[in-house]
Amino acid sequence: METRLLGVGVSHGVAIGQVRHMGTAVLEPPTRRISAEETPRELARTRQAIEAVAADLRARGTLAGGEAQAVLEAQALMAEDPELLADAERRISVGSTAERAVYDALAAYRALLAGAGAYLAGRVADLDDVRNRIIARLLGVPTPGVPDSDEPYVLIARDLAPADTALLDTTLVLGFVTEEGGPTSHSAILARALGVPAVVAVEGAGGIAAGTVVAVDGSTGEVVVEPGERRRAELAEGAARRRAALSRVKGPGATSDGHRVPLLANIGGPADLPAALAAGAEGVGLFRTELLFLSAGAGPPAADDQRSTYREVLEAFPEGRVVVRVLDAGADKPLAFLSPGEEPNPALGVRGLRALLEHPEVLATQLGALAEAARGLPVYLEVMAPMVADRQDARAFVDACRAAGLRAAPGAMVEIPAAALRARSLLREVEFLSIGTNDLAQYTFAADRQVGALARWQDPWQPALLDLVAFAAQAAAAEGKGCGVCGEAAADPALACVLTGLGVTSLSMGAAAIPQVRATLAKHTLAQCERASAAARAAESAEQARAAAVAVLSGE
Repeated sequence: METRLLGVGVSHGVAIGQVRHMGTAVLEPPTRRISAEETPRELARTRQAIEAVAADLRARGTLAGGEAQAVLEAQALMAEDPELLADAERRISVGSTAERAVYDALAAYRALLAGAGAYLAGRVADLDDVRNRIIARLLGVPTPGVPDSDEPYVLIARDLAPADTALLDTTLVLGFVTEEGGPTSHSAILARALGVPAVVAVEGAGGIAAGTVVAVDGSTGEVVVEPGERRRAELAEGAARRRAALSRVKGPGATSDGHRVPLLANIGGPADLPAALAAGAEGVGLFRTELLFLSAGAGPPAADDQRSTYREVLEAFPEGRVVVRVLDAGADKPLAFLSPGEEPNPALGVRGLRALLEHPEVLATQLGALAEAARGLPVYLEVMAPMVADRQDARAFVDACRAAGLRAAPGAMVEIPAAALRARSLLREVEFLSIGTNDLAQYTFAADRQVGALARWQDPWQPALLDLVAFAAQAAAAEGKGCGVCGEAAADPALACVLTGLGVTSLSMGAAAIPQVRATLAKHTLAQCERASAAARAAESAEQARAAAVAVLSGE
């Protein structure tokens, strides 16, 4: 009998196929005492397994590129954490086997993360994956992961580890459904990058039997179990219509009455450029430079390495616009040379610009490399700082840009409610604003963006979040400056119209979302977008806001 489950749609499209489940069994090794003579061998096995797993994660990241590479590099650093290795070695020295020592050491660290209550609590799934990979290698058994199948299928999992999501074979995996996760979890972000329909936070999804046919609608968040022929036909027909509509709309982003809204791409490095260019991106709205630093090892990357990477990106958009975010480290992206050793709440600690201002040499080197990379190119370069809280932060960043000789427009990210509320003050220092809706939602609602149970507060349709976007956009308009959105909200076609109605001047998103956003904007006038934004802000919940906006946009 046809039944319906509802979660959070995080990657647009429809997938219909038989269910396969992710193998996620916990590998708990038996307890066995070893003799003193066995200790050196067990210590060596532990180091070798950790090194092999870290290398495998990095290799997967290199193959995947883009967002996935940054995520997997962070996971590799987690595997190589010297404190974890020291704990495992201590346990081996008192009689544990290598696999048991690793399991117990990671269990202790897991409990610490689970109780952290901020970004780090959201890293538990990543840590579990590291644990299973190391222990599987020590035991000589296959690592639990994506199931083998000769036929296309819909993947269901409790959650998806980044290493599995990054290399999903999209010719076989039609779409995926998870019981946990949120709209900004790693699995959601990577699903959008792959262009795979996906729904997360679906309670009860794990109980769907393997082989059952399901229909996954990544736009509505609906999962239909055993859909009838009529429902299948309706979903397939709707998906076909959407694909046809996308192929007909070309050119720059604009509303139907010609109001220009540049559509830009979020990238993690040069590997993301082909997809951005193929999607018709008008430039880069968010170049996340963390990947360079996460993959550099113990210290920051050399200035020459930075310069060559930046140059490659800038050359891809001659006479276009490229917005570079300087290093955003801290919280879930710790760097030993930059981040504090311990903080009670890293998400509210020394991260982003705060960390760079404590290490001005790192910021100066990056800004200098950007200045050299842009020399002689006609590209319009903009450089922005993450985690700007007030005018003092903005001024410090602008001063650093000038000191480095950087001829680029300096900007500030709006991720902290204070920055949105006092946006006009910031704009007396910087030339533009860029709203990161993921973090702005997290800090507005005190809701960790990685915790599935808090997904409703991470919904970018929340009226309070739209209010803050409006404050920032209105301030920018009053100052005659730009205010873009580079968070995941820009990838939602209906929400893109609402953001345009709020006064946002550009939208940046994963490349896969650009065609659908372009087509949706082209169907509506600026006045319709403004009415939709007003209806959404007048609502009392995210669900009501979306419904109200969609009703306006559909002419109901």
